[in-house]
Amino acid sequence: MRSNSPKPSPATFPAWIFGLVICCVFSFAIADEFSDVRRLLKQGQTLEALQKVDAQIAKQPKELQGRFLKGLILVEMGRSTEAIGVFRDLTEEFPEQPEPYNNLAVLYAQQKQYNMALTVLEMAVRTHPGYAIAHENLGDVYARLASHSYDQALQLDPSNKATQFKLSKLREFDSVPSGSASK
Repeated sequence: MRSNSPKPSPATFPAWIFGLVICCVFSFAIADEFSDVRRLLKQGQTLEALQKVDAQIAKQPKELQGRFLKGLILVEMGRSTEAIGVFRDLTEEFPEQPEPYNNLAVLYAQQKQYNMALTVLEMAVRTHPGYAIAHENLGDVYARLASHSYDQALQLDPSNKATQFKLSKLREFDSVPSGSASK
């Protein structure tokens, strides 16, 4: 049988292989750039890591990995407001990725903006139902919201033993580390 597709000429393959090699080399260069950033971040050299990732982002402003790393670096530097902006932008540009939603929610929860965290975590779970960290963080936010509701109930009725018991149980959960961020 014959195909309608043209037979590749011998000259086409070297160009194709050359293109593939260039793409691979370029990908490895990007991976190396980000491994340097990760190493600097791990060593606590946040300013150097930020400078390096900013340089990479300047070359590829729409690239997800570098911008996500920038958000993590900003968190490490205590620059939560800027990190929130980075992760919010990533959720808008890459809505299918659950990690930016999760990290954005953790930052909102740290600022006691639990309703915002709840909304964002629900998006993370919707985009990736198998993302365990988002489910865990969603549970933590629900627990915090419940704790606030029980506190309010006790302000209105301080003698309510059932509410006191429920609140004490929730506070036991508070002693367990939570607020997992994606890295």
